[in-house]
Amino acid sequence: MRIITYNVNGIRSALKKGFTDWLKTDPADIICVQEIKANREDVPIADINAAGYEVFSYSAQKKGYSGVAILTKLKPDNVLCGNGIMQSDAEGRVIRADFGKITVINAYFPSGTSGEDRQTYKYQWLDEFFEYLNEVRKTRPNLVVCGDYNICHKAIDIHDPVRNKNYTGFLPEERAWMDKFFDNGFVDTFRHFNQDPHQYSWWSAFGGARANNKGWRIDYINVTDTLKPKLKHAEILPHIVHSDHCPVFLELKSK
Repeated sequence: MRIITYNVNGIRSALKKGFTDWLKTDPADIICVQEIKANREDVPIADINAAGYEVFSYSAQKKGYSGVAILTKLKPDNVLCGNGIMQSDAEGRVIRADFGKITVINAYFPSGTSGEDRQTYKYQWLDEFFEYLNEVRKTRPNLVVCGDYNICHKAIDIHDPVRNKNYTGFLPEERAWMDKFFDNGFVDTFRHFNQDPHQYSWWSAFGGARANNKGWRIDYINVTDTLKPKLKHAEILPHIVHSDHCPVFLELKSK
């Protein structure tokens, strides 16, 4: 099972930049995309179907905002939109698909960049999402949690940890939540294979950040430790450019 997570920063914008052509190269069996910024009727499903993927999407109530989707070549047994928490669901932040014994959860974490109120909500969302995952694990222990987490976990995950220590996305409280998350039986699949620095998944649009690799690793595919024996390969794909983010890839062994 090959899985990608990718914040496309607008699915229609990504399509104009060659996203469909990339899909036709068969980059993964399951592609979890965030920030689709489109209602279901505005998602160009026919183009994505033509590239070989079925589309399951969950949009925000506010047009042009947030939203998540799962593009898949594998037929899911079950798809659930939302996590049952009102504000998160109104913002289209979580979609889940079950494939046999494995459950893929695609989530777009709040960013907190637009002000104190949103940062407060980010902490609330993190706590609610943590409880949601624990509840799902009671019946579906093999989880793959994809998404734009909007958090750098450690200093190695950000190009300038000193200057960014007081910025949302690298605040002590956010990083402590990531500690709690991993201590609760999740594996950082990229770091499982790669301990090298300067590996990022998002770059600011300003100041030549991407060209100079001044980035942040905020996009993850993390799995429950029950799936650790199945981990085969993980990498970040910075050469794929349809967005200010890039895809993150994981391959699980079939047996």
